[in-house]
Amino acid sequence: MNNMALVPLIIFLIIIFIVGVYSSRNIGKADSFVQDYFLGSRQLGGFILAMTMIATYGSASSFIGGPGAAYSFGLSWVLLAMSQVVTGYFVLLVLGKKFAIMSRKYNAVTLVDYLQGRYKNHYITILSALSIIIFLFSAMIAQWVGGARLIESLTGLSYKSALFLFAVSVLVYVIIGGFKAVAVTDAIQGVVMLGGTMILLIATIVAGGGMENIMMELKAENPNLLSPNGASGELSARYISSFWILVGVGVVGLPQVAVRAMSYKNSRSLHRALIIGTIVVGSIMLGMHLIGVLARAVMPGVEAADKVMPLLALEVLPPWLAGIVLAAPMAAIMSTVDSLLLIVSSAVVKDLYMNYINKDASEKKVRKMSFLVTSITGIAVFLMALSPPELIIWLNLFSFGGLEAVFIWPIVLGLYWESGNAYGALASMISGLISYILFHSFLPNYLDMHTVVFPILISFIMYISVSLITKRNVFS
Repeated sequence: MNNMALVPLIIFLIIIFIVGVYSSRNIGKADSFVQDYFLGSRQLGGFILAMTMIATYGSASSFIGGPGAAYSFGLSWVLLAMSQVVTGYFVLLVLGKKFAIMSRKYNAVTLVDYLQGRYKNHYITILSALSIIIFLFSAMIAQWVGGARLIESLTGLSYKSALFLFAVSVLVYVIIGGFKAVAVTDAIQGVVMLGGTMILLIATIVAGGGMENIMMELKAENPNLLSPNGASGELSARYISSFWILVGVGVVGLPQVAVRAMSYKNSRSLHRALIIGTIVVGSIMLGMHLIGVLARAVMPGVEAADKVMPLLALEVLPPWLAGIVLAAPMAAIMSTVDSLLLIVSSAVVKDLYMNYINKDASEKKVRKMSFLVTSITGIAVFLMALSPPELIIWLNLFSFGGLEAVFIWPIVLGLYWESGNAYGALASMISGLISYILFHSFLPNYLDMHTVVFPILISFIMYISVSLITKRNVFS
């Protein structure tokens, strides 16, 4: 166990806990527990909005799995990852003011609320909630594993002990603080993520004897590490281009990201978030994935790719600074976990329980249910994460693809196409869900494009065609 590296991480967790306690006091004073716990009373400023989107989107996949994949594939994975630079800008630009206005019109606290208000169809509500629960479990398992891997590398604890420590840390402050605790701590975590990325990138280049020397070593090991097609030539230009559908365009359909576009205070906050978010996410994505490639020359022969980032920090930095830097991936992981926990909890409590089981539930009852569901969800994910996969990034990307195939067109076309109706939205969601599972199971990366491409195309066609066919029966 490296005590010098562990101390900064413990201090970081204590700060996060204090923020959660403070936020929980504000929840007690709020006019509406549901509005405040799940959406922060729609009062996020530009900086916090940008950072909460970045911290939610930047996860174990970006800070643990991403560098691990870059370590395996080479510079091609950096090229692929950079398609994410415009993600925050694109989401806020597409959804923007109209999404915030419409969500307020429908008094929507969750994405499912918005879809129910727009389409007025109970089947859409139920299917949306179930899709969120199913696919976000996969994403949360990836985060739990990433957090445990990080603590395992730092402390020398067994994987199961590290997983337990991580789960307790996250659950405590999410349960007591809700969305506002998540948003405020995301701002702290976003700053830590950016600073940690820059420090580790510089230290890795210095440890490797400079960028030119590192590139020469990588070329000597395998010239394909420097090519756009991957270490074994497995990443084609078509695949890399199609990947932007998954981590660029399609991100509009991710509930955990889209809900952020409901929560900002005013237009000034939105415009500020567009600029800050794009600059910060570009810096983090380039830096962190480039670190993964450079690590192959500095620290060759790492067998568990998901351990590259924490092992590298301990290798090239003084222990106390490594602890500070490793707070960055911990920040990314925790911020994504807390957001996903709240999305799943809101799907169960707000979208299913309050709509179909107990419509007249008291504020006290809703509060108890929210805490209970969040706790049960966390425990269930903990149990599933006890047997981790080899590379967690694929779990996260599977979740992304499934959610995007289900939600992207009902959200976007629902905003901008008046002729879109409940029948079209339902057909789009069902076809997107079924086709994504089928393609993933039987035709992964069909025609050398990412699996998500054809399900998104199919769901688009279904939305348009069914909406036009049933145009006269809108909302009947």
